[in-house]
Amino acid sequence: MPMAAICTIQGMGSRKGSAAVDIFLQSFIIGFSGAMMPGSLLTYTIDKSMKSGPKAGLFVAFGHALLELVLVILLFLGIGKYLETPAVQTVIGGLGGSVLIFFGAGMIRDVARGRINIEMKESTASKSGGIVLGSALVSASNPYFSVWWAAVGLGLMMNAYNLLGLTGVLLFYTGHILSDFTWYTFVSFVIGKTRRFINMKVYKVIIIVLGAVLAAFGIGFLVSAVKMVPSLI
Repeated sequence: MPMAAICTIQGMGSRKGSAAVDIFLQSFIIGFSGAMMPGSLLTYTIDKSMKSGPKAGLFVAFGHALLELVLVILLFLGIGKYLETPAVQTVIGGLGGSVLIFFGAGMIRDVARGRINIEMKESTASKSGGIVLGSALVSASNPYFSVWWAAVGLGLMMNAYNLLGLTGVLLFYTGHILSDFTWYTFVSFVIGKTRRFINMKVYKVIIIVLGAVLAAFGIGFLVSAVKMVPSLI
């Protein structure tokens, strides 16, 4: 093989390698713009970490990652433009707000009925599955989640696809969910390790406050959905 051809192949390989690193690092760093945004999923993670320990963060991140995998597949199939429509945003805000209020009210209700226990309990498959499902529902119910994906995630994914095809999309997804796993595992570890030193009365107050915060997010989402109704008429 001529030397020029070898150099060309090596150059192409080098450019692809550089593009792969760029896609991965870009999605990882920008992913934190969503993961670290104060909101309902962080509140949910804190609550579950205090109840189930440091492992809760992994289950929260896993449920979140599964939802994002479904979303990436759907976006890849070409429905991204529909996420930006007022009708979809109104539905997400309405249903999402209702789900968040349900979760928040449930936390407060657990305190009122004496169901809150600060002791570490053995993990079960159903309990872990509940955290996974709960994190996916909380994520899906947050309008910021869909807005971020419609405004930021879709563009990043398309750029990755243009550079490296399906491999680029996989790198984008891997880098993105790694930021989620990094952040929520860290939060869960810190909260899970310190919860044993929290007085039960203080713990209950924190749970009530977290429940109220979730409900407040829900109310805010419902209000935003109502405000968008005129644009549908």
